[in-house]
Amino acid sequence: MVMKKRFWGIALVLAIVLIAGGVSAEAALQLKLGHSVSDQHPYHLGAQRFKEIVEKETNGEIEIALFPNNQLGTGERDLLEGLQLGTVDLYVGSTGPMGGFEKKFMLFDFPFLFKSKEQAYSVLDGEIGQYVMGLLDKIGIKGLAWYENGFRHFTNSRRPVNTPEDVKGLKLRTMENKIHMALWRAMGADPTPMAWGEVFTALQQGTVDGQENPIPIIYVQKINEVQKHLAITGHVFSPSMIAIAKAKFDAMPKDHQAIIMKASRESALYQREQITRMENEQVEKLKELGMLVTTPDVAAFREATKSVYDEFRGELGEDAKLLDQILSEK
Repeated sequence: MVMKKRFWGIALVLAIVLIAGGVSAEAALQLKLGHSVSDQHPYHLGAQRFKEIVEKETNGEIEIALFPNNQLGTGERDLLEGLQLGTVDLYVGSTGPMGGFEKKFMLFDFPFLFKSKEQAYSVLDGEIGQYVMGLLDKIGIKGLAWYENGFRHFTNSRRPVNTPEDVKGLKLRTMENKIHMALWRAMGADPTPMAWGEVFTALQQGTVDGQENPIPIIYVQKINEVQKHLAITGHVFSPSMIAIAKAKFDAMPKDHQAIIMKASRESALYQREQITRMENEQVEKLKELGMLVTTPDVAAFREATKSVYDEFRGELGEDAKLLDQILSEK
């Protein structure tokens, strides 16, 4: 009889422990964060820092699962649509495809808009950047903080690029972004939008001659293995962001929302540091790996792409004045 009581007592304790453990596990909010590039890229490093801060500050009440390399979609547009549909909780990536969701995001796609990273940060973290980010609310996406992808440069397999004339006739992959496509058409190239997951094979097979991206993308995605020439053109500064499905964010308690916002801002500063560090190191590494690097005078490229401003500024409506405000800054 004593043995039976002891057995049932132990069983009861174990049941309570298991139930408590089950409740705790169920209580943890699990969020899926997706991006389109390698886990060596600063996007992923920023996402890791975000994950560390959120999980620590919520005492594990929120868990972040990271999915690099397009594991949650076939490209950035797919991931953004996933935020709206609820299949993706968090997104880290460029704003390039966002012009298809909200036209005002095209503001940051104009060629040679920013003169330096410092100017870009000032605009993005200031009133203009916060205004544009806030426009996502109405389409079910909440922008959290501005990351960066850096200044974009051009690679190809055919020839060195020193002038806009050298670009003429080349078929190159771009994001699905009409301003980016227009700037290359203005120089006589043939831009082809393509999901990032398809690009390496397309370059390898010669389906396209080139592509354009910031240095860390070119390096960590091993573009040097299928492209010989790199031109440091800096034709577009590519902002990126960390964003969350708005419905998911709105459903959180206020203290969790505050932690998400704090983690976003802190991880953004860290992510920017990492991308700048990589840019400074990786051009030399790409040279060592056999890429031939040119540094064109961008004045000719700026002149060749002026028509893009005339073609698209009207789509910004009254916010075209923001474009003028950025251009007027020293």
